[in-house]
Amino acid sequence: MAVRLALLASVCTAPALLCAAEAAPQKGRSIHHARRSAGDGYAPAGGLIQAIEVHGNTRIETSTVLSYMVVQPGDSFDRDALNRSLKTLYATGLFRDVTLRREGSTLLVELTENPVVNRIVFEGNHALKDKDLMKEISLRTRAVFSAQTVAVDRQKILNMYAARARYGATVVPQVIRLSHNRVDVIFNINESQQTLVRKIAFVGNDSFSEAALSHVVSSKEHAWYRFFSSSDEYNPERIRYDAELLRRFYLHSGFVDFHMVDATGELSPDHKSFYVTYTLHEGPRYRLGKIGVRSNVHHVTADTMKRHIEVYKNQYYDGTAVQDNATDMQEWLQANGHPFAMVRPEIARNPEKKVVDLLFDIVEGPHVYVERIDINGNTITRDHVIRRNLPMVEGDAYTPFNRKYSKLALQDMGYFSSTNVDQSQGSAPDKVNVSANVVEKPTGEFSLGGGYSTDAGIMGNLGLKQHNLLGTGIDAGFSGTVAYYEKQADLSVTDPYFLGRNFVAGFDIYTIQNNYQTYQSYNEGQYGASVRLGYAYNRYLSQSWTYTVVDRHVGNGVPGSQYPGWEDDTPSVYVRDAAGWSLLSQIGTNITYDRRDNRMNPRSGYVLSVGGDFAGLGGNEKYYRVKANGSYYLPLDDLTGSHSWGFQFKGGVGYMHDWSSSGDRNIVDNFYLGGQNLRGFLQGGVGPRSSHYKAPCHSGAANTPLGQARNGYCPGAGQEDLIGGTFMYTASVQLNFPLPMGDSLGISGRGFIDAGSLSGKRVKDRNHYRNWNDPYYTPIGGSTMTPRVSGGLGISWKSPFGLVNIDGAVPIHREHGDRLYPVRFGFGQQF
Repeated sequence: MAVRLALLASVCTAPALLCAAEAAPQKGRSIHHARRSAGDGYAPAGGLIQAIEVHGNTRIETSTVLSYMVVQPGDSFDRDALNRSLKTLYATGLFRDVTLRREGSTLLVELTENPVVNRIVFEGNHALKDKDLMKEISLRTRAVFSAQTVAVDRQKILNMYAARARYGATVVPQVIRLSHNRVDVIFNINESQQTLVRKIAFVGNDSFSEAALSHVVSSKEHAWYRFFSSSDEYNPERIRYDAELLRRFYLHSGFVDFHMVDATGELSPDHKSFYVTYTLHEGPRYRLGKIGVRSNVHHVTADTMKRHIEVYKNQYYDGTAVQDNATDMQEWLQANGHPFAMVRPEIARNPEKKVVDLLFDIVEGPHVYVERIDINGNTITRDHVIRRNLPMVEGDAYTPFNRKYSKLALQDMGYFSSTNVDQSQGSAPDKVNVSANVVEKPTGEFSLGGGYSTDAGIMGNLGLKQHNLLGTGIDAGFSGTVAYYEKQADLSVTDPYFLGRNFVAGFDIYTIQNNYQTYQSYNEGQYGASVRLGYAYNRYLSQSWTYTVVDRHVGNGVPGSQYPGWEDDTPSVYVRDAAGWSLLSQIGTNITYDRRDNRMNPRSGYVLSVGGDFAGLGGNEKYYRVKANGSYYLPLDDLTGSHSWGFQFKGGVGYMHDWSSSGDRNIVDNFYLGGQNLRGFLQGGVGPRSSHYKAPCHSGAANTPLGQARNGYCPGAGQEDLIGGTFMYTASVQLNFPLPMGDSLGISGRGFIDAGSLSGKRVKDRNHYRNWNDPYYTPIGGSTMTPRVSGGLGISWKSPFGLVNIDGAVPIHREHGDRLYPVRFGFGQQF
């Protein structure tokens, strides 16, 4: 009696059409063979298998078929073993039909092989490309066709569309049979429209409005202006993430008993949109009551640590702020001689008074030391380059502080796509092995760019950089910029650990060509080189030194005659004095104390810098210059409940003086005010300036429209040259704020007030005391300490074309002769 097992109908999960096409014929054949075999008189047991014959296999070797079977020649005809052999052959996915039949002492294996996939075709897909779909599915050309695999791949494709908010998509597999037992598999796809979030509702919110909570969650209701954003696409993972954002927001606002009851998304009957509902339990809002410190660490007193408490009584309880305060206290202790100190915040709530008492408990944690540090995954970056950035070495105390900053140090290197720091038990209970696990990423960069700025005009740039040259950590690159008013090229090399020490060393070779003649009457060229050396005293304090030698050229243009009978108008005598080549040899230093939370995009903290330059180690210039600048960033999260609000305060002062009368006093070295450091005014448009001198008149010049001649000399065209000053101060207050629809469009706003002034005459004032009638008389004006003040608004847009910045400012206080520039615009793109 033959033993048959029809499994295909039970495992086929493809659509009904595909299952019917594949399974129905097989079932018919299985029943037929079972009935036919029943008359052969085969008994469930008895006798041995003398031989196994395989029929129907064309591609698959007989030995391969036999290797899959449980029974072998010499085994008995056991029903259980035969059934398991049948299941095993089906499980290979190589066969569409399998029949086991006994003839005497011979076991006959009759096979029908599954076809081979000739090609895979996707039809109707536009949102997803063929290559993306091929990466996801398991079916491959020239592989064995399996209906089960097709069904699984169909679901994978549906999942891909669901991840792109296309929940109404349908996928219908179609199998076309070809000659030589081959098939084409066609996935007919109807992508449908994106299933967007139509409505977001909040239930149980008594303390905050729906509008306020809608700014907390990342999901947004569909709107026409969100064409650049995916925030209105329904995503279950995002809904769970939003539930966590709501929990953090409520805990941040004092709702200690808050919990999320439910967060659901309901698909509309037409499958075109989702309705998202968050059901909340707020509970009472607590304020901080008593705040204390308890210390069990030797030489650490509660009174000593109270000055590190950053929260205050009667403020709304903020779990995040409390934990951050505890972390700051713990890190301070670990960095100041108590490496194993731990700070644990403990709270005691009083629901009746709605007060939470807070205690910072300082205890001695377990003493654990680093036994070994392993570096894993670095295929390019050398081991010592990674080790030198870690804040610990073998034998050091191992603390959460070290682990945290080890991970941050690896991330800040910028060489890895992912980083992780793990620990494992060492050879003793008080020892651990630390593993720094990294995944390398490309550190080379080739960039082409274009854009526009108010100061340089239309520009294009080219850059070629390698931030981790041959895995050594050396940063090298070349960049060039060509603009309407500026040309620049720079070759730069920087070693962040020069000679294996805590030194940053590097050099630059550059050339700059500026054409200022849109608002000045001269242009400037520079060919120079600089050598840099810097070092860090600790994580916050660093110092740098720079030696620069620059060959400069100032050329003054002479406009053509504008009125008949007039001599050409010529630049100020101070510009004419600066014309020609000069050599600058200068050494400078700068000390920086940086406590910002993020150096690229700071939101809180401050940075202070003090520096100076000394020129005169050779060359034509002999001066010294000192500068001091500071910035403070104040987030307004506590007041607004949003990370988009914050103040930014900036200020600076600079002074320069000639230490020898033999120096050239070139105007290009002076301070200039306006533009970026005083918005609303022209770049360099505030401070000392000198008018063009008056050329002799031709006859009849007195009748020209510009005025009358005086003693044979005529006034110039009225243009003034900006010659800079020696003392400058600036101050700025800026409020960053969100804009309606800004989160979706990548737009943020700012309002600002800038102030500053520039004074001091550094030019050789040889002609200033001459009589007005002297043809070389060029008076200097604008040198005053009176502050100029401007106020305005600006926006930043992270557009698909690059970052766009627009600032509009109007003068609140100005002096006569100041030159204004109310709107500054710039954008650029790297690609």
